[in-house]
Amino acid sequence: MKIHEYQAKELFSKYGIPMLRRRVATTGQEAAQAAQEFGGRAVVKAQIHAGGRGKGGGIQVAASPEEAAEFAKGMLGRNLVTPQTGPEGAPVRQVLIEELADIQRELYLAITIDRTQQAPIMLASPMGGVSIEEVAASNPEAIYSQMIDPLLGLMPFQTRSLAAALDLQGDTARAAGQVMTALYRVFVENDCTLAEINPLIVTGDGAIVALDAKINLEDDSLFRHQELQELRDPSQEDELEARAAELGIAYVKLDGDVGCLVNGAGLAMATLDVASAAGAAPANFLDVGGGATAELVADAVEIILSDPKVTRVLVNIFGGILRCDLAASGVVLAYQRKGSNLPLVVRLLGTNVEEGCNILRESGLPVTFADSLAEAAQVIRESG
Repeated sequence: MKIHEYQAKELFSKYGIPMLRRRVATTGQEAAQAAQEFGGRAVVKAQIHAGGRGKGGGIQVAASPEEAAEFAKGMLGRNLVTPQTGPEGAPVRQVLIEELADIQRELYLAITIDRTQQAPIMLASPMGGVSIEEVAASNPEAIYSQMIDPLLGLMPFQTRSLAAALDLQGDTARAAGQVMTALYRVFVENDCTLAEINPLIVTGDGAIVALDAKINLEDDSLFRHQELQELRDPSQEDELEARAAELGIAYVKLDGDVGCLVNGAGLAMATLDVASAAGAAPANFLDVGGGATAELVADAVEIILSDPKVTRVLVNIFGGILRCDLAASGVVLAYQRKGSNLPLVVRLLGTNVEEGCNILRESGLPVTFADSLAEAAQVIRESG
């Protein structure tokens, strides 16, 4: 789960990470009042769950409260398009008004998970303020890292090493080390998958300040953080993914036209792989789960049928806890609710498979049955 910059900064502040003065505004008047409070000049930053805001006009420096109000009005209530949003953009419902900073240097600092080493890794670079992906592509030697032992945590020698790599000295290096330690606490104590400051600035008097803040949270750990769940902003998520999340369904929208209904994450991945190998483009990843009811299956299929790109549906169910007859009943119910007549390719195996097939045969839906996943994928390809 992603959260907004202003929310991430509130969390950072609780851990002692230095911040500039800031206020959230939802109207031009509030933006002007905040700018006036900060001395008349301020930065107006659109709040969306995507990077590259500056390239899309979502970060503006206002020279007066009136200009801050004008910039805010130009952002609020509209969709901001950035390199990370796609052509549809993301809706702006709040702007962050922040005082200006005395920037001498822009650095990059982040913690994420190294999947290969199965451990947190801290990344730092003297080339802050730009996309880290661009730095990795054009100047990878400018990215420094320290692998963190989950049992020992971030050690002082590691923060000193990164500070030295960033060419920081004296009090500035010590302040940077304190920020690194605090960022690691944020990452661990809140079950983050990413905690990032880009840029982390050095001011004219050598102070270290987080000018930006980005946090991604592990969805599977949110049950431990009720206060963080409340930070969710469904307006920033894909509508179908948001509906699925509310129902507890694992759903990710993709770019294809074959809607996929599967139970089990491993089986879902295999289904996508086999369908893609056969030349069919999946429209989604969807794992309805092993303990789903017929009603939940119906909800899942309705989400699939709500995607305007979907032209046919592939059902691949291995009946265990989720019996095949329950899955079939859910599929039929969803088609009836939506009034859909999209072609169905169905592969059922396991508990009550005959009962499930009979339910689908008698439903009047355009069903083609397959005995194997490979056969199902072939039928889907030929129907495209």
